[in-house]
Amino acid sequence: MRSYDLIIVGSGSGNSILTDEYRDMDVAIVEPNRFGGTCLNVGCIPTKMYVYPATVADQARDAARLGVDAAIENVDWPGMRDRIFARIDAIATNGLQYRQSLENVTVIQEYVHFVAPYVLETQSGERITAPQIVLANGSRVHMPDVPGTDLEGVHTSDTVMRLPQQPRDIVVVGGGYIAAEFCHVFQGLGSSVTQLNRSHRLLRAHDDTIAERFAREAAEHWDLQLGWSITGIERAQDGRLTVRAEASDGSGELWERTADVVLLATGRVPNADTLDPGAADLDVTDAGLLAVDEHQRVLSGGEPVAGLWALGDVCSPHQLKHVANAEARVVSHNVVHPEDLRGCDHRYVPSAVFTEPQIASVGMTERAAREWAAENGAEITVKEQDFGDVAYGWAMEDRVGICKLIADSRTGELLGAHLIGRDASNLVQPLVQGMSFGLRVHEMARGQYWIHPALAEVVENALLGLDVPGQRPDDA
Repeated sequence: MRSYDLIIVGSGSGNSILTDEYRDMDVAIVEPNRFGGTCLNVGCIPTKMYVYPATVADQARDAARLGVDAAIENVDWPGMRDRIFARIDAIATNGLQYRQSLENVTVIQEYVHFVAPYVLETQSGERITAPQIVLANGSRVHMPDVPGTDLEGVHTSDTVMRLPQQPRDIVVVGGGYIAAEFCHVFQGLGSSVTQLNRSHRLLRAHDDTIAERFAREAAEHWDLQLGWSITGIERAQDGRLTVRAEASDGSGELWERTADVVLLATGRVPNADTLDPGAADLDVTDAGLLAVDEHQRVLSGGEPVAGLWALGDVCSPHQLKHVANAEARVVSHNVVHPEDLRGCDHRYVPSAVFTEPQIASVGMTERAAREWAAENGAEITVKEQDFGDVAYGWAMEDRVGICKLIADSRTGELLGAHLIGRDASNLVQPLVQGMSFGLRVHEMARGQYWIHPALAEVVENALLGLDVPGQRPDDA
């Protein structure tokens, strides 16, 4: 059995914990797939590199409303793909080569699983051990259990971005953020898109107002089919793929559609099970996540296990790179400073969906806030501010965007923020900052200048529109 001072399983955010404080440690990094993890290779970064040109194309088609006639003459999918992955693949390759060049780091390119506490076994049968183990092996795509998912032309988010050619038509199965972003990518670049979803609700984790508005806009951009459960995929006579589904309400109604490509975008599942956590007596949540405490220590029987840490998708319900990075910073400190443990603050975790229009959120939805208020004898105030009601919204002739804020009407604490519209992922950030530093809504609104006539005025006006008696600017 080979012993190390530290084993890191996963080369995404787990790779970033190695600071100068680790230079004298004998470290093993386990990565059976592409070095750099999900975000770099098949997630956040390459998807947004497709999203941006798709957004440019979509906005060009819509420019006639502003008196500008524009047309998309050509989309060079192979050129776009090669530009994106020439950059991505080089980063992954260079990252692997750099770690392999370090005298104190060994890279193990195999899957591993526990055979005992602190003991991992590789696929080839080698056993490795360390007093400190960081589990950061992420998540994987969820595959629906229906016939035909193994057919050529059926893809997941792991593979669809490397298609040799852009499909003429594509069926996207799923209703979450991955499905939403890829529907936008392919529609924006000119493919005919059908989105198939089991429920009648898209983006179920989002505020009702935002989800409803997105569904309205989605239906105007692509063929939105809600309330259908996929039953299988078959090869059609013309060589393409036929997707079959049945009504989710049990009525027995059937549906089918034939397309060049099928994208299965039904979510991601944590990779905790691949580690065989039971062999180390580690706790796993009902959602299949490794259970951790606020210091990112892995739990066994509800108690932290000394020297075992986890971060990112394998233990976090958020499945967000910025959360994994924050947890990595905490773990990086805690491993070498066990006498001074730091914790993660997951109270105000923002997220964004890079579709068209963009969506961003932080904190409670209105429904959750009303439930919280009923349980705590509180009252909430809600303000919905249209982008089209501020000067830059006039310039854009915006008819979609909205900034929805929810606050505690007694204290002025901002409980939730939900935006849909141009640059929502940027506009939410001052609200995240205000919540994180304990500012009340009218402090956020009047404690700083807001550039006129920037689009950020929609956030300012939404803050001012919240009904918080005794805390209005005029009351000061």
